[in-house]
Amino acid sequence: MRCLILLTFLLTLAPVRADDWGPLAFLVGKWTGAGGGGPGQGSGAFSFTPDLQNAVLVRKSFAAYPPANGKPAFRHDDLMIVYRDEASHGFRAIYFDSEAHTIQYSVKPYLEKPGDGGVVFESAPGRQDEVPQSAPRYRMTYTNTSTSTEAATARFKFEIAPPGKDFTAYIEASLRREKP
Repeated sequence: MRCLILLTFLLTLAPVRADDWGPLAFLVGKWTGAGGGGPGQGSGAFSFTPDLQNAVLVRKSFAAYPPANGKPAFRHDDLMIVYRDEASHGFRAIYFDSEAHTIQYSVKPYLEKPGDGGVVFESAPGRQDEVPQSAPRYRMTYTNTSTSTEAATARFKFEIAPPGKDFTAYIEASLRREKP
């Protein structure tokens, strides 16, 4: 009986497998995309790659925008690390970009309609007292649009919510996974 109690106790302490990426699994690989919104029409690429012996997913991304409407060409680069929160076992992410933003995200499954799969990253401060009420909120949504008869495709939407306002789309893009 003691062995059974000890075994049950040890199993409850066993960590959740870090390489079980759940709703994020469809994003693993290299992708290209094109779309537009607030910054203009652009194209880019990103990858989600397991790292640290599958303990984290690393997203590296860039978007390039050609000159338009009197604005010069520009490029946006970012890095995001997705991990499992030790306490809740839920997914979280930390994001850094070339515009000096650092954003903490909570990560949750997302279903736009039955049959779709996806994931949503929504800005989530560590402690409420660390974030001023005047701070905007951010949300990134990846929706898997692949079918069994076509290459891997997805949609991306990046939204911003000014303080006290609802989210509005800033960028929307169509994505295609590169063949390995």
